[in-house]
Amino acid sequence: MITIDEQQKLFLNIAGMLNKKVTAYAIGGTAMMFLGIKDSTLDIDLVFENEKDKDTFKEAIKPLGYREIDAIKVYRERRNQPEMLKLNDNRFDLFVVNVIDFVFSENMQKRAESIHQFGENLMLKIADPHDIILMKCATDRLKDKDDARKIIGLGKIKWELLAEEAKNQIDLGKDKAAFELGCFLEDLKREMKVDIPQKVLDDLFEIVMKQVEEKKKGEYKNKNLFKQ
Repeated sequence: MITIDEQQKLFLNIAGMLNKKVTAYAIGGTAMMFLGIKDSTLDIDLVFENEKDKDTFKEAIKPLGYREIDAIKVYRERRNQPEMLKLNDNRFDLFVVNVIDFVFSENMQKRAESIHQFGENLMLKIADPHDIILMKCATDRLKDKDDARKIIGLGKIKWELLAEEAKNQIDLGKDKAAFELGCFLEDLKREMKVDIPQKVLDDLFEIVMKQVEEKKKGEYKNKNLFKQ
């Protein structure tokens, strides 16, 4: 567990270890701390735009005592797992563009308007609350639903934005995005009694059904071509 003050000091230390400028996007509990939604987190989730920046950051934290650990213990067999480094109870999860079954898209990058500079070489852009929810859906760890509940509880969610980003994710090749987001929100509503508008659930269901119909049409077309 790391507090806000400890996190600030840690990022300043890391900035001093970097030998070049690095930009990362803070998601998860880290982003929520910067946005004042929570005051501590179990792990620090960062998304980088390329492998080079991620590797530069990773090498900068190793002299502080962080050591690589196996991501399978947390993420099991899921795709696009992060590189994970841990020191005592503090852990970094380092992603590059893809966060499990979602993409930290250009739209998400543009929405990350809050920026924090540490020293000369480290810039953190803080994910928008809507995109934190989407990334929570992607990682779907034990604490992620509770964090999503806290964000939704603020009452500032534009539900149509979540549905639009789900469609955007599908266009980017993440076919399960609408289905997984729908399941995530359904779980929040059923298990945690979170007030999720039925319309957004219906919209996501409609997106999934259109995908199913398009797949059926594609299979039918391919079958007919094969017969010819």
